Amino acid sequence: MLTEKRYEIILRLLEERKSITVLELKELLKTSESTIRRDLTALDQAGRLVKVFGGAVLAESGVTAAELSVAQKEDVNREEKEIIARYAASLIKANDFVYLDAGTTTGYMIEHITQKKATFVTNAVAHARRLAAAGMKVLLIGGELKGTTEAVVGNQAILSIQSYHFTKGFFGTNGITKKEGFTTPDANEALVKKTAFERSRRAYIVADSTKFGNISSVTFADFEDAVILTEQKPSAGYHSCGNITVVNETVYLDR
Repeated sequence: MLTEKRYEIILRLLEERKSITVLELKELLKTSESTIRRDLTALDQAGRLVKVFGGAVLAESGVTAAELSVAQKEDVNREEKEIIARYAASLIKANDFVYLDAGTTTGYMIEHITQKKATFVTNAVAHARRLAAAGMKVLLIGGELKGTTEAVVGNQAILSIQSYHFTKGFFGTNGITKKEGFTTPDANEALVKKTAFERSRRAYIVADSTKFGNISSVTFADFEDAVILTEQKPSAGYHSCGNITVVNETVYLDR
């Protein structure tokens, strides 16, 4: 069973039961105890659950300062991220000057971008490499490279971004709430996001529905200041929000 599928099952079981043991998960998922413990550790670090002795309990809507690495996040909700990314990529038009934030969902956008006449600016080394290989014009922001998210951060990055005027910006986020807005665990990365966000004529948040209700340490933008692209309707508290676009294959094919 794929890692992302195990994560999905574990989180769904926690929603139903509020707590679960390693042994229960071992039996239900037909996998080893060490694999279950690794899954719980990864989900705990991401703030998706709270790991306790012998198992895990449901995470409350608290603040988390932890973050998974890019490698760990790539397999979390991959199908949902792919749907969101394909739709987001379709929004890029000729002569757009696009900011592409570091992150897995923005990374998935690259394989779906067909517009060769757009110019891309990014703070992700991996994104820049893939865009250039695909024949796109790309500008890589300079600065300090953050290991876990592979994002370029720091004063040099901020100064570079401040001179740009983006027609569209696509941003990842670790948490979304109406009150705290869009949040991320790292203050340096938040400053880069905030700067690029403010320089974008149209800002999009690309985030799967599990990000709603989560809060990380630092807010980089207010809730109402971006169009949120997600794969399914979030909880009832967000149903009246006009800035949420629910993306699925039907919505994409109708464009």
